[in-house]
Amino acid sequence: MNHAVNALVILALVVVGYFLPMAFGGGGAVYSAFVLIAIFAVMSYGLDLIVSDLGEVSLGHPVFFAAGAYATGIISVRLGLGPLPTLAASIGVAMLLAGVVGLITLKLREFVFSLVTYAVTVVGLTLAENWSFLGGSDGLTGIPLFQLDLGFAGYKAVTDKDLWPVAYVLLLAVLWLVSAFRRSTLGKAAMTVHLNPRLATMSGIDPQRTRLMVFLVSAPITASAGWLYAYQRAYISADVLSPYFLILMLTAVVIVGRGLLLAPLIGVALILVQEKFLSFGGYVDRIILGTALILTLAFLPGGIAGAFKAGFRYLRGKAASKSDTIEGGATEWR
Repeated sequence: MNHAVNALVILALVVVGYFLPMAFGGGGAVYSAFVLIAIFAVMSYGLDLIVSDLGEVSLGHPVFFAAGAYATGIISVRLGLGPLPTLAASIGVAMLLAGVVGLITLKLREFVFSLVTYAVTVVGLTLAENWSFLGGSDGLTGIPLFQLDLGFAGYKAVTDKDLWPVAYVLLLAVLWLVSAFRRSTLGKAAMTVHLNPRLATMSGIDPQRTRLMVFLVSAPITASAGWLYAYQRAYISADVLSPYFLILMLTAVVIVGRGLLLAPLIGVALILVQEKFLSFGGYVDRIILGTALILTLAFLPGGIAGAFKAGFRYLRGKAASKSDTIEGGATEWR
């Protein structure tokens, strides 16, 4: 019975989520914001698996985002293939890159791991800016509209409103995948490796293999965001490897709280609502984003959720202390 109730609650939330843009007016700017929130949340969930579950900070995830975007641009523009083949190619390229990066970083930890993964992003940015195959500094233009042709039915996304169902389905699929990962044997092994590598080894878990497998799960998630971003934007350039996307991912992962299923989604929503509807201009918005990451890491290591929990524990402790004082006074009076 409980499972049935839970399923109905989840279904209701899914339906409500789909119609949220209409609750905010349903204009073009609103749908554009919601599509980007879904895309960047998916992008961030790939990194979240590395940060929250594996306990490492990967600075190379923009490469997987770019891999999905560039694979989509190249295949759709030069080969004329549709969204499903480009999605398959995006996942394949991302897994290949993840395998290479994972093997290189198998024995690296903490800041050395982060530095090496950042170097991967720098190499990727240099290639994207200078390699004519990737469009060089001009990027790839002319990416066609998102159009599915299944034979018996078709779907064409002309506007962001049309693209919203695709973005929403992708977001739901990634939420399910992340949730399933954390319940899986691999997810539990990753958390064990994160919290106690020695215990993991004693339990028969191979830390290096686990790290590589998590990379192979993480990279396609971020790449799928790049896949849809290419269609939403209609062109791709080297700026998908800019520090902005890295800071956006990191902030989204930590600002609400690590390891919480909806945290990256809420984090991206907070960031984009500020940038889209409460903007102070491009440069100021970037400063706000960077400052939010700095303040979170410096003063809120548990994120907003951690701060609320600490505040609740403090108030509960004060209430308990006050109750004990009152009871003690009553005892003395008697």
